[in-house]
Parts: sequence; C-alpha cells; structure tokens
Amino acid sequence: MPARIIIADDHSMVREGLKGLLELDGEVEVIGEASNGIECLKLLKSVVPQVLLLDINMPEMNGLQVLEKIKKDNINVKVIILTVHNEIEYLLKAVDIGIHGYLLKESEASELKKAIFTVVNGETYIQPNLIPILNSKIIERDVEKEKIDLLTRREMEVLKLLSVGLYNKEIGEKLNISERTVKNHISSIFKKIDVADRTQAAVFSIRNSLVNVF
Repeated sequence: MPARIIIADDHSMVREGLKGLLELDGEVEVIGEASNGIECLKLLKSVVPQVLLLDINMPEMNGLQVLEKIKKDNINVKVIILTVHNEIEYLLKAVDIGIHGYLLKESEASELKKAIFTVVNGETYIQPNLIPILNSKIIERDVEKEKIDLLTRREMEVLKLLSVGLYNKEIGEKLNISERTVKNHISSIFKKIDVADRTQAAVFSIRNSLVNVF
C-alpha cells in the first residue's frame, strides 16, 4: 500500500512538482492538495492521509496556525514541515507546537520519501544539515530565556508596551507610573536583555513571542 499524503503549499508549481516526483514509483499517493491553510483543514475533514506536507508561509491561515488547529482538534495525521533556510525561527515555533518531520524544500525526492516513511513508522525525521542550525537556534533561545527570567513583572509589562510602539509617557499612563520611572525601567531592561535601543528591544520581544505579530 502506498503512503497517503496531502500537500499544502500556496504555489501550484511546487505542489505539481512534488506530486510528480513522489508518485513516480508508486510508493506514495497524493490524495489531496491545498493552496492555503483553510483549504488544508477542510481537506483533512474529508480525506484520511497518513502524512501532511505543510508549507509555513501560506495565505488565509499560515502553516503554524494550521498546525495549532491540528493539535487542538486532535487530527490524526503526521506533519512534515517544508521550509527554507530563512524560516528557521518559524520552524522553532513549529517544533514547540509539535511536528513529526522537517526538511528543506529543495531536498531531493529520495530524502523527502525517506522523511515520509520515517514519520509513517512513528519516528521523527530531521534533515541532517538542518540539525546544527536548529541546535544553535535552540541554544540562542535558551540564553534569551535566561535573560527574560531576569526581568521583573513590571519590567515585562514595560517591555511589551515599548515593543508595540508606545512612548514613555503613554507607558506611564497605561501603568499609572511616572515617566521617570518608565525611563528607569527601560534602562534596566536594556541591560538585562543586552540591547542598545528600543528597536532591538522590540525585535527581542517579537523573536521570543512576548508580543503577538500575527
């Protein structure tokens, strides 16, 4: 029996290319395709694939939102994230939510098939050349978590408001504290998270999901 899969990607040429490569020898059957996140979730209600090949960047709902919905609704499907090098930060979020495999879009068909059959057999597949990149990102994230843990509750509140573009006066009004106190908190925050200005602080917040950018 061939492995039954769904391909979710907003580029029709990518879907067609993957389908052609995967079905070449009869070991894999593509039983559905989706061009956006909403289509993907609807498809998962009408067909029963073993594996979902999921792109991160899609319209309507992105891959991460689809993944969260799959986990929330306990949909029984193995998920392999297809990524490109500059999406590693998103890939880390996908790992946190829970995925079964991840590899680069430019992978050879043989490696993609290996990933599919690995996850079908209940194991996790990580493309080998992604492992050092992921490990370095995980180490960086752990270091940043240590920095976050240094912040007081009030400093965390100030950082979040600063990161969404509020000025010191506005932050003070929101938190019912003086503008001078806000400045003191910001100075302390910059030292603790090792940034030089408000822009870097905002990037730090976004990178560590302290503020919502979706």
